[in-house]
Amino acid sequence: MKNRLLILLFLYTIVSSCKTAKEDIQILQHRLEYPVLKSRPYNHVLLLEIQNRDSLTPVRLSGVDIDLSGKTVLSDIESIALYAVGEESRFIAKDSPVFATSGTVTQTVHLKGDMLLEGVKNFFWVSLKLKKEADISHKITVSCEAVKIGNTQVRPEPVAPGQSKMLNMGVAVRKHGDDGVHTYRIPSLVTTRSGTLIAGYDMRYDNARDLQGNIDIGISRSTDGGKTWGDHKVVLDRGAWGGLPEKFNGVSDASLLVDQTTGRVFVAGLWMHGVLDKNGNWITGLKENSDAWNHQWKNKGSQPGFGLRETSQFLLASSTDDGLSWEEPVNITEMCKKQDWWLWAPAPGNGITTRNGTLVFPTQGRDASGEPFSNITFSTDGGKHWATSTPAYKNTTECAVVELANGSLMLNMRDNRNRKEKGEANGRAVAITRDMGETWAEHPSSHGALIEPVCMASLYKHEYTEGGKKRSILFFSNPNDKERRKNMTIKASLDNGKTWPEKYWILLDEGSGRGYSSLSSVDKNTIGILYEGSQADMTFQAVDIAFIIKDQH
Repeated sequence: MKNRLLILLFLYTIVSSCKTAKEDIQILQHRLEYPVLKSRPYNHVLLLEIQNRDSLTPVRLSGVDIDLSGKTVLSDIESIALYAVGEESRFIAKDSPVFATSGTVTQTVHLKGDMLLEGVKNFFWVSLKLKKEADISHKITVSCEAVKIGNTQVRPEPVAPGQSKMLNMGVAVRKHGDDGVHTYRIPSLVTTRSGTLIAGYDMRYDNARDLQGNIDIGISRSTDGGKTWGDHKVVLDRGAWGGLPEKFNGVSDASLLVDQTTGRVFVAGLWMHGVLDKNGNWITGLKENSDAWNHQWKNKGSQPGFGLRETSQFLLASSTDDGLSWEEPVNITEMCKKQDWWLWAPAPGNGITTRNGTLVFPTQGRDASGEPFSNITFSTDGGKHWATSTPAYKNTTECAVVELANGSLMLNMRDNRNRKEKGEANGRAVAITRDMGETWAEHPSSHGALIEPVCMASLYKHEYTEGGKKRSILFFSNPNDKERRKNMTIKASLDNGKTWPEKYWILLDEGSGRGYSSLSSVDKNTIGILYEGSQADMTFQAVDIAFIIKDQH
């Protein structure tokens, strides 16, 4: 009788555990649009949500089967792992427990382990680490085939309709903490005449904060279309100029420009020497341990005049060897800035060479009353002398410039009005000039065509030859959202910026980031983008243009 009771109890336990697994456990899988990046120790490719309706009875996770069939090129992958991130769908952290990892990558990867799951929900990230030689033009397809709870196999729900079927690859050009730098910010990207990609960025050594601070402008170079990137090089650094510590000689907001006539590459940056207080007075006695701080865009952090103790300075350096070496910077503040302006600064991103050889930087500033504006700065003699235009728009700042088919210049601007405007009128300000910024006219696409959460964006003209004819496409990138800096998206216009049809949009990163971006042509068929994404401080991706212009290219 006793043995019979033990057998019945054993059978009840088995039936109960099967019931728990098959009736109380539900597994959801979420495939989110995040880039899969080389140079990252882990990549968020699939989020598993294990739900236990019987929350009072913990269960044991003993295995997960991952399917990599489809577009995935298995030789791109170094390893695959499953990380536990708790009861909320947060990103992987340094202390996130690893359920299992495998360096053997096949179409179906069996991850085996043992982990007790308590509570109603437990989230896990499937993560891939890419090989250094992985081809970033490839795609990743990944899904969960089965989950083992105890000895019972449970099939997950399918990936929800509308979620990404294939994930794009890229490169983490610069990550938080690389080479002892706290944060990399403010991307700039250009392609030289020889095809070298140059990526510019802020190197914010001590923290993520804007000027004033210990900040230099650095670059990285790629000679293989962005597949691999060389070590960083500092190109604008004022050191301990004037006897002040480096934290009081920051240089920020890189803008790169390639002279298509000579091949010379220019880099512009804003230098802030010392600190002005909120009333515009120079703060004396600054030492390494001083905590004084102000921003050139805040209160009276930069003032009228030309002197180092009055206003922030516009620096310009150049390279004649594709960015391998750089000449000493020149200060063109007094050459271009109006004396009564509070500030004149580069707009981060990239400048252009017009068809007649004029070099044009997008710029920004604060006028005689301290109000922000956007404009352009140009040179007609190869960069020896520069002039700056009248403001194109007020209460705007960071901007991007292109030359349209008719020779006019289009300026696309970050608009502070959009901090409050979240309705139909939310949108980038857009203006046109036919006389190098002496006069401006608002473009029909202004305020409404290209939404923003108030953030820097990139506008770029891609030129190519097809059937013996020169053609061009306008590309635009920014966080495609009115509220937050998320959903990094490239959009295309085939009509000189009049319209930006949704069918010509591609989402690169739906996560939240700092949101700045810069576009450049990799080759006639590929557009490159360097941006501040959710997965790396400086993310580079190369996108097949035919994939964006699906039915037109």
